[in-house]
Amino acid sequence: MFASLLIGLREGLEAALVVGILVAYLKRIGRTDVLPKMWAGIGLAVALALGIGAVLTFGAYSLAPGAQELIGGLLSLFAVAMVTWMIFWMQKAGRTMKATLEGGLDRAIAKGGLWALIAIGFVSVAREGIETTLLLWSMVQSFGSAPAALLGALIGLAIAVVVGWLLARGAVRLDLRRFFAWTGGFLVIVAAGVLAYAIMDLQEAGALPGPFTAAAPVDPATGAVAVGFAAFPFGWAFDLSGAIAPDSTVATILQAIVGFMPRMTWLQVIAWLLYIVIVGTFFLRGLPRRRAAKKADAADSAAAPAQTTARADAASAASSPASALPVTTSEGTA
Repeated sequence: MFASLLIGLREGLEAALVVGILVAYLKRIGRTDVLPKMWAGIGLAVALALGIGAVLTFGAYSLAPGAQELIGGLLSLFAVAMVTWMIFWMQKAGRTMKATLEGGLDRAIAKGGLWALIAIGFVSVAREGIETTLLLWSMVQSFGSAPAALLGALIGLAIAVVVGWLLARGAVRLDLRRFFAWTGGFLVIVAAGVLAYAIMDLQEAGALPGPFTAAAPVDPATGAVAVGFAAFPFGWAFDLSGAIAPDSTVATILQAIVGFMPRMTWLQVIAWLLYIVIVGTFFLRGLPRRRAAKKADAADSAAAPAQTTARADAASAASSPASALPVTTSEGTA
């Protein structure tokens, strides 16, 4: 429940910020008449996310066991890929998100097309909605506690809507850079766990070699699939089922947060470690350093008066008889 709550909070807040930027910009330029069209696109995005969730939840029961695991594993891999892309996209595009969204709205309004405005709202929200649906579905399939996970996600989404509304009204201030940095690090760990579960599904389906296929090494003493270093690479890396019951609360919490299972294969452990090391390293490198951020803010503050003066000079020059001549300013040639 806690893991799904954080996912719902983060993804919901991303969507709430996007919607808040779009609505505020339309109100600022006096084009509230196009708000219904944009809300229609947002509604379609929400309906798409709910529809995908319904298909994933109720459509798998008619499949054969092997096909169900195969599709579940592939969808979990897709969820991991989408979450990974979103983590780094937020790091890169977070600072220019507002300008990008407002530019897209300007182009849509200039064209005057109904579908262009609907598409702006749809695309802006559908990305977070589909990502949240896939990630939550993969987590539910992994640790099996659907009611608690869905309740946590709904609570997180509700908090995100309230926080987004308060941010838009200026009633609360939130360090979004720090918030997305912490939640992004948490998502890296969650995605690693989903990846480990996807590997298990693919091994159960026979798409990857593992304890369920003929490639599994066998313990000559017991005749069962080997455990430990002797089982490398297609057997069980460890088996703690005797100490931690797979359906216990501890196992569920560990699996939901860090992807730990009481019994894991070598391919699962390797995939989990590689994802944490590789993606985690790039994620940490992409985090803004405090000193660099302070220097950038100081530079922006220092440049603001100069830019204002330059604009004033350019304006006065434009009103003079020599306004036809180019005027060189700190921002270029006007």
